[in-house]
Order: sequence, then structure tokens, then C-alpha cells
Amino acid sequence: MTIIAYSRVSTADQNPQLQLDALKIGGAEKFFTDHGVSGTLASRPELDKCLDYLRAGDTLLVWKLDRLGRNTRHTLALLDDLAEREINFRSLTEGIDTSGAMGRAMITVIAAFAQLERDTLIERTKAGLAVARESGRTGGRPLAMDEKKLKLAQKLYDSGDHTKAEIAQIIGVGVATIYRHLGPARVR
Repeated sequence: MTIIAYSRVSTADQNPQLQLDALKIGGAEKFFTDHGVSGTLASRPELDKCLDYLRAGDTLLVWKLDRLGRNTRHTLALLDDLAEREINFRSLTEGIDTSGAMGRAMITVIAAFAQLERDTLIERTKAGLAVARESGRTGGRPLAMDEKKLKLAQKLYDSGDHTKAEIAQIIGVGVATIYRHLGPARVR
């Protein structure tokens, strides 16, 4: 039943000492610190080592919840994984401690608000796309093959003088685009 601390600073010139001091006062016995690592990265070397080191009954201690995950969904997935592995979690700044009923309830509330935020974003996106469609605008990336390019590609293809790779280079599109529009390979 060890208290394992994880800290992170986003840039190399930041000093994690404030976090480390607070984590030590919080009872941490072992420390893992990522220096100059953005919270948006999927893999953070010291966090990965920390997660591997934790065992059932241990407690993962962080200074602040945002030091842990890339975003709300990632953080909640990490917390869910810890719970499944019977590892407690504590955040000093937010006062979250999953070893008790109140801490577990707080995680549930945080998860509910994260889901609400995600659902609201989806609703707003759908509404914005609907308004754009009604205005005659379509979203997404422009098509690589317009009607003129498609006719030229078909003409070059039908001549039998060019491979699909050559046609793609002539037209200025990817080979996959040519295959998508002209079908399976043809033997010359």
C-alpha cells in the first residue's frame, strides 16, 4: 500500500518542485516526473512507467487532476483503469480521494459532466452543420477529383498507355484516389 506520485511540467524550463513538495507532504513515497512533456501527448514516458509500477492497494497521487490526462475522456479512462486494478487515486488540489465513497462519487459526477460536455459539443456541431447545409455549404475537405480531372484520368486510363501511378502523378492526386475512381488494376 504505497503512495506513488506523478507530476508533470509542460516545458523544459518549468520547475516541478512546487508539485513535488506538495506530493511529498501528501505522503508520496515514490515519484515519477515528466519534464517538458505536453499533457496532450498520448504517451508520456514517466506516466507510463508509473502506471506499470502501481499495484493493487497502491494510491496514485497527483498535485492536480490536469497533470494526469490529455483531456477529460483520457483522464476518466485512466481513472477507470486504476479502479479496475484496485488502485486508489488522490488529487491534492481538487481534494479527490477514490479510497472513500465520496471520492468515488466525485469521479462519477466529473464523468457525468464530461459526458454532458461531449454531448453538448456533438449537438452544437450537428446544428451548425445543418445550418451550413441549409445555406448550401458543405463541410469537409475539398474533393481531390473534380469532373475535369476525372474525365482526363478516364481518358488516360482507357488509352492503356499509362499506369495508375503515372495517371495520379499527371493529374496531381494520390494513387489511392485513382484506384478509388477507376477501379481495380488493369494489366497493360
